[in-house]
Amino acid sequence: MARHLITSAIPYINGIKHLGNLVGSQLPADLYARYLRGRGHEVMFLCATDEHGTPSELAAAKAGKPVAEYCAEMHDVQAEIAKGFRLSFDHFGRSSSPQNHKLTQHFAGQLADNGLIEEVSERQIYSVDDSRFLPDRYIEGTCPNCGYDKARGDQCENCTKQLDPTDLINPRSAISGSTNLEVRETKHLHLRQRAMRDQLAAWIDSKTDWPVLTTSIAKKWLFDGDGLQDRGITRDLDWGVPVKKGDQDWPGMEGKVFYVWFDAPIEYIAAAKEWADARGLDDAAWQRWWRNDMGAEDVRYTQFMGKDNVPFHTLSFPVTIMGSGEPWKLVDYIKSFNYLNYDGGQFSTSQGRGIFMDQALSILPSDYWRWWLLSHAPETSDSEFTWDNFQMSVNKDLADVLGNFVSRVTKFCRSKFGEVIPEGGVWGERENALIAELTQRLKAYEGFMDAMEVRKASGELRAIWVAGNEYLQAAGPWTTIKTDTETAAMQTRLGLNLIRLYAVLSAPFIPDASASMLAAMKTEDTAWPEDIAAFLAALPAGHAFEVPEVLFSKITDEQREDWQVRFAGTR
Repeated sequence: MARHLITSAIPYINGIKHLGNLVGSQLPADLYARYLRGRGHEVMFLCATDEHGTPSELAAAKAGKPVAEYCAEMHDVQAEIAKGFRLSFDHFGRSSSPQNHKLTQHFAGQLADNGLIEEVSERQIYSVDDSRFLPDRYIEGTCPNCGYDKARGDQCENCTKQLDPTDLINPRSAISGSTNLEVRETKHLHLRQRAMRDQLAAWIDSKTDWPVLTTSIAKKWLFDGDGLQDRGITRDLDWGVPVKKGDQDWPGMEGKVFYVWFDAPIEYIAAAKEWADARGLDDAAWQRWWRNDMGAEDVRYTQFMGKDNVPFHTLSFPVTIMGSGEPWKLVDYIKSFNYLNYDGGQFSTSQGRGIFMDQALSILPSDYWRWWLLSHAPETSDSEFTWDNFQMSVNKDLADVLGNFVSRVTKFCRSKFGEVIPEGGVWGERENALIAELTQRLKAYEGFMDAMEVRKASGELRAIWVAGNEYLQAAGPWTTIKTDTETAAMQTRLGLNLIRLYAVLSAPFIPDASASMLAAMKTEDTAWPEDIAAFLAALPAGHAFEVPEVLFSKITDEQREDWQVRFAGTR
């Protein structure tokens, strides 16, 4: 049994996320965590809400609530939605936790002691009416390139031109609309990333098994143009981790907080301490996952994230870990994803375009979404959600292949043999051929899951479902029973054992349907199949079962058309 630490990119607090966010990190991480637990490994699966920075302050102000209260409420909302999607976190933490405050300040102190932080004077836009410095993206104005009147201070969304706030025509505060802006000098702390470039490059080069997407992004940021740059780790904000050097004040940094992208990844570590503290465990309980001097050298650490997060997790966070000079665990593997687009365009929160996590759960159970998203995961390129494809995949894969198999076998057995597994008959050539095929496919499925090749794994799982359907169709126990009751009993018994096999193998993808299949077979045995032949004989003759409710209902054309209109947005 191995030990696996798994983290998924922590979602930002300001609102409910769309399905693209879900499939880009949390959902595939959950798939992997569930699979590893099913194989008997020890797993620590951590996530949290990312709560600091200007966006959370603005969202709280829009909601008319103090920022701390807003973040606490939204954490509960996101935690509840995560449960709805059956995300099996061992702990779902908060970057605003006392544990993360303390750890962030600790890392800053270590980096400063090791000469990796310097104080830099900067000139930034200050809003007199808002009494605050404004990050570039919270300054709006007219784009000098295309004339778009809602261009941000970092980029024009209309023509995509990169901008500085001073480029904007008639700039104004995105917070209040005030045009009373000044350029003022302020001091900030910068993380000296360039000093760690050679060490980072050697570390990234050693990761020969990483996906091409991950390594290509990391190396682009390391070497393209001017290469890796030092970056600010503090901000002039009220809400965040106060700037301290360990537990000591930092002269000249009074009233400042650490930049959200400095403290957010540290929350991965803090979440483990939150987990331990919530259970009354000592520090050794969480440090065995995160400190090499406490046993973490035996841990396999895997991160899941969208491609936009890769630079921070391959460069900035490793600089923090390495630069501390302490024996913290570095990531072993980063599984990164491209983007999921929506029905010919992009998801848009502002336009209400696309389907968001709470909306998805309001119209269909989580397994429908889990299956489609994972079987269409944007691994090698961007992928696209369309309602036509969603309907077809649900109806064919879940209803026609898996659901229909379970229904046919259980209903046939009930009608001919009662609600117990029938006895009689022995396996023949057809059954042995099925076992040989399933043995081969199980090995392939395990290989894809071990390698985190999500779409290939889903394809192999579907092929395992199809194999059972093809066997049932060829064997035809409903015909066999007319002349050979014992053989029909054997075929039916094998079919019922196949349902348990499907329940165990499918649990990482569709946990609710898996639980329903196990309940129908009246077993709680979820042990992974080591030998297919033995597994398919495990539920003996005389074992009771019940016919389950329909596992998956088909999506009608009327439903599809309604949802397509409802979630089209304003465009």
